[in-house]
Amino acid sequence: MSVPNGVPAASADAPSLPPVVGINFGNSYASIAVFTKEGIAECIANEDGERQIACAISFHGEEMYIGNQAKHQLVKNHENTITGFRNLLGKKFSEVPQTKSPISAVVIQHPTLPDEPAYKVKVLQASPSPLPPSTATNTPAASVAPTPRSEPIPSERILIVSEVTTIFIKSLVQSAEDFLGTKVQGAVITVPAWFTQSQKDALSKVATEAGVNVIQLLEENAAAAATTTTELWSSDLRPDRTQLLVDLGSSSLHISLLSISTGLAHVLASSSTTDVGADQLDDALIRFFGADFTKKTKVALTVAPATDTTDRRAEAKLRLAIEHTKRTISASPGAATCSVESLKDGFDYTGTVNRMRFDMLARPVYSAVSNAVSTLLQNAEIDAHDVDEIVYIGGTPCLPGLNDHLLLAAGFREDVDTPFSLGTVVGGGVGDPTTILARGAASQAALVATMPEDEDKAELKTAYQGVSNLNDVAVVTRTLGVLFPGQVENDVDGLGGVWVPIVLKETPLPARRTVRFDVGLSDASKKFAFEVWEVSEGIRVEKVKPPKVVYSDDEGEPEEEEEEEEIDVKHKTVKKEVFLGLVEAEAKLGVQAKGKGPDAGKWTSTVDVRLIVSAEGSLDVEVKEVGAEGPVASLRVAAS
Repeated sequence: MSVPNGVPAASADAPSLPPVVGINFGNSYASIAVFTKEGIAECIANEDGERQIACAISFHGEEMYIGNQAKHQLVKNHENTITGFRNLLGKKFSEVPQTKSPISAVVIQHPTLPDEPAYKVKVLQASPSPLPPSTATNTPAASVAPTPRSEPIPSERILIVSEVTTIFIKSLVQSAEDFLGTKVQGAVITVPAWFTQSQKDALSKVATEAGVNVIQLLEENAAAAATTTTELWSSDLRPDRTQLLVDLGSSSLHISLLSISTGLAHVLASSSTTDVGADQLDDALIRFFGADFTKKTKVALTVAPATDTTDRRAEAKLRLAIEHTKRTISASPGAATCSVESLKDGFDYTGTVNRMRFDMLARPVYSAVSNAVSTLLQNAEIDAHDVDEIVYIGGTPCLPGLNDHLLLAAGFREDVDTPFSLGTVVGGGVGDPTTILARGAASQAALVATMPEDEDKAELKTAYQGVSNLNDVAVVTRTLGVLFPGQVENDVDGLGGVWVPIVLKETPLPARRTVRFDVGLSDASKKFAFEVWEVSEGIRVEKVKPPKVVYSDDEGEPEEEEEEEEIDVKHKTVKKEVFLGLVEAEAKLGVQAKGKGPDAGKWTSTVDVRLIVSAEGSLDVEVKEVGAEGPVASLRVAAS
């Protein structure tokens, strides 16, 4: 399904927005966004001031912790702290990979439910209320006294994955209600593109059990498109562009190539892999700081990857501390510190890592991401030169080193737009990778919730229910446009005229595009004509020698001049494929150039050329002269 870029805008006559929210439910972190009265989707903080809420639940005695408070329990209470439960939704126990010596609660087989994954945690069951004092008058004094309260009873609690998820989602909704000051009436929740139908059904079910009216399960690709196709994202970007989404999570990498056409999004190609993730970067940092600690204190420290001999408590402390380290290295070109109190055997630790060392440690992750992107582009038969924009999703892609390595290794253009080139990557702004999905879900929630309830809109509103799918849509396979025959300078492609593209390839159908330009008219009859073509686009590689280095008098010429290697320079090409028709028209108006220049006496007119492609593939061409009534020419081409 295509995602429109129209979201409700605030106005005096517009109805008030219902209290709906967007929830980005990740495996490591979640975030909540609301659509404000000003017409802006904003990520909100929970009661602890967290905009990125850790997906963790911990039980300690009679207390239950949720979010970052639960994550801090990994240090002393990892056996009763549950993390990574989203990816287990809708799965059987036999489908869950068993990791060795994890630093959180272990996934077990439920003792009574067959093939059901669950968690076993130790809790303190509340003691029963004491008996009230006896009112009898003929009993001993000891019997009249109230029964003293007993101590809480240690016990074990078995929680299936859906119960854990219900608890967590309920806490997210409670945070949203505290912010809004009213009950949430509905929510759009993001889901990964690789989620199976059983996982989507399980998520919808647990959200309903948590008291959430699920408006839509929105795929993460669609949530990103809902954010990046608004005017707020960037008014300088072209409305028609090819966009690369890079979502590097803690344990997986998902990349998608989208065709954005005037607010409509279509997935050209996508891939997911669990062979690379931000956890690998965390492990490298932990090993680096662990070795530095051992070097400074002479105390042996065994950390990631987890084994039976791992110092789990020390590793958990380092894993929490490097979150601050990564944020610092993302925002500052200088060195970042990692400080841990009583890391092991009472020794405190403070270490530093500069950006060069950090990028060296992260190089395997950077290379894996760039290789995955190159493979995706190759399989989709799309050159990196054709990508107009790169969008990063999540906290790890905020790293400048990843952006620099990807641009160089995958061969993107120097002028490709990224959050770094636009200056919007950090600070919670519109380009912040950590808020993109939540804000897209909030925009979608506001859009669907404000649709009229009349019968005419019932079918449209129903189309939004369920799960979005940007792949299941018909698209234009070749670019459509008009060609004005005539001699032109530098006609490299041999088109024999001036080419004006109107409907780009991979535009979702049905499509309507209008282009305005000036046309030259014949002197006597004010007639003009153009051809309508389908064209294919490609890349031409030209090998050129780099500019020769000019040495100053102080440097002097080198003794032996080395043969300079030629470099590849890419150019976009256009090739005519299918001739669709000829349009001839006579202008009703027109302007004659005055003066003594080369164009003196020539007639021109301004026209609007509109191409309408139906869902079945038929094409209608309509030509209107600006300032004149009615069309001056039209053409219809049946679907092939």
